[in-house]
Parts: sequence; C-alpha cells; structure tokens
Amino acid sequence: MEETRLLEVENLKVHFFTDEGVVKAVDGVSFHIDKGETLAVVGESGSGKSVTSLAIMRLIPSPPGRIVDGSIRFRGKDGVEKDLVRLSEAEMRRIRGNDIAMIFQGPMTSLNPVYTVGDQ
Repeated sequence: MEETRLLEVENLKVHFFTDEGVVKAVDGVSFHIDKGETLAVVGESGSGKSVTSLAIMRLIPSPPGRIVDGSIRFRGKDGVEKDLVRLSEAEMRRIRGNDIAMIFQGPMTSLNPVYTVGDQ
C-alpha cells in the first residue's frame, strides 16, 4: 500500500446467507482513499453503500452476513498498515470511533433527485 494511502479496499465481497439463498450485497467493490481526500458514496437504495461501510468497520451482523472475499487495508494514526478483515474484534474496537467512523444519513438529509448535487 502506498505511503499516502489511508484506506484501500480491493475486491470486497459481502454475502448474506438466508433460508432463501445467498444474497450478494457487495460483489467485488474496490476503491482507495489517500491523505487529504474525501469519499462520498452515492447510489440507489439497496446498492450496497451501507453494507460496504459496515464491512469496513467490521459491523456486518453475523450470521447471516459475512465478508467472503477481498481485503480492507487501513493505515492508522500510528502509520502502521493493518488488514481490517484479519484483525481481532478487540483490535477493531480500538480502531472504531478513534480512527474510523461512519456518519449515518437520516432521511431528512438525503439528496433530492430534483436538484443537482452542487445546488444542494
């Protein structure tokens, strides 16, 4: 992972195993965020935005959900690269809220499709 890279997600796959079969909520997502960058994840309902974010923080409810493939590499304040998929739950608890957090969008703060993003 490059020195300026904070987060690198490669080929992330998150599946939910239900009585009706396997739901592939996220199927091969890759992106990275470098120092000084901001990432906005925009998409239709059900496109995997929240599942991707929850997977990065390892908050997918298991069962029925599971990260089945991919890597999530993160460089924290200490400068050490960590693969979040392989960390223990105790190590993840130290990272959540301190190094990585998620801002949940309420229904009253969602984007209006009638206006351009710039106008909003």
